Amino acid sequence: MSPVSGSATDDATQPSGPAFTAPGTLTPAITDMWDKDRSWTLRAYCDNGGYRGLRRAKTMSQDELVGLVKASNLRGRGGAGFPTGLKWSFLPAPDGGARYLVVNADESEPGTCKDIPTLMANPQALVEGVAICSRAIGCDHAFVYLRGEVVHVYRRLLAAVRQAEQAGLLADGFGLDGSRPLTITAHAGAGAYICGEETALLDSLEGRRGHPRLKPPFPAVQGLYARPTVINNVETIASLPGILVHGPEWYSSMGTERSKGHGIFSVTGHVARPGQFEAPFGITMRELIELAGGIRAGHELKFWVPGGSSTPIFGPEELDVPLDYESVGAAGSMLGTRALQVFDETVSAVRVVARWTEFYQHESCGKCTPCREGTYWMRQIMARLEAGRGLPGDVEKLEDIASNISGRSFCALGDASAVPVLSGIKRFRSEFEAGCTTPASQLFPYAASAIVESAR
Repeated sequence: MSPVSGSATDDATQPSGPAFTAPGTLTPAITDMWDKDRSWTLRAYCDNGGYRGLRRAKTMSQDELVGLVKASNLRGRGGAGFPTGLKWSFLPAPDGGARYLVVNADESEPGTCKDIPTLMANPQALVEGVAICSRAIGCDHAFVYLRGEVVHVYRRLLAAVRQAEQAGLLADGFGLDGSRPLTITAHAGAGAYICGEETALLDSLEGRRGHPRLKPPFPAVQGLYARPTVINNVETIASLPGILVHGPEWYSSMGTERSKGHGIFSVTGHVARPGQFEAPFGITMRELIELAGGIRAGHELKFWVPGGSSTPIFGPEELDVPLDYESVGAAGSMLGTRALQVFDETVSAVRVVARWTEFYQHESCGKCTPCREGTYWMRQIMARLEAGRGLPGDVEKLEDIASNISGRSFCALGDASAVPVLSGIKRFRSEFEAGCTTPASQLFPYAASAIVESAR
């Protein structure tokens, strides 16, 4: 993405740069470093104003920091959009024992690809954000949980933490008394989608198999090692340095009335230039597709999803829906992680839903019956329909199974698995019914939808 101007002033207490309020204007904050030479190094980060936010944070009390984040209206970037400052305030009063920060970097939702690029291009933004949050909640030991498959990302994060430690940036100012050093542990998980669920993540971090926990108690009260714990997404934490440097007014001047600030929108699929676009909330998909070079030449949009595979499908008629939590919800979907997947007319909706269903069945932890059994049977039926061997009543059976999973599973994975099935049938029922007689590959030749020329 192309950076937009807006350099910081020397006074960290004053907002700086333009107030990016107009939807359609790219607002690089987290991504501003991505095109810098050796952007992942501590030197490059500091040369571009890095760690000014932490210096300011060390002059403030815990209550002042929490109040500042509340004033910015920063919302969690992991998908739920819960107010970050409010989440921090749920921690019980200090009792002299440990409290922890856990950063959820287990990015594995199909189509989601913002956290890993952030860690590769600008890991110091996360390290500084971890330090700021740790200061705010009285924590002296923070954890970053990421997928073990992304070894290169893991190594880069380890190097970033080591550089910050060696530079003395984490040597003091943390803990309940504000005088302790901060330890940041990078933990590589075994690669399970379920560990993106915050309580399953905690179980995995403690060395057990990742299974969702019963709530309450909530992590804020009994989280990691049964101690008060804050769990935030990579993008949420990486947004903190900018808020500390420029002020909460600067941040809340962007976006819409209830969805403030900027976010990274991942545009993938059948567009000319897929990529990451950091923009204010309220930008539309039509604008993002234009920024991505439009739908690939000679084709037209068929459908898209606003927040990854676990969000209901949108069509061309929703292109002008403002991409904020409230507007997308009112239109019948969810903003989620802003994993915007674009599909043109060459794509079989049955094939897409079948791939998503395979994913959810594979990643089900098996703890609860609706998800364990329901995803298995949905996968079997979807395979029949894709192959053109569907049985009479299969579409209705799919709807019945998905409806019995939704709202009845132990965690949100079950709900996520039901969404694409129900949404796909609602939008493209005729394609699903055609699966009783005709293979999807015949109706929509798969080579035609390939985005790599050699695959056609």
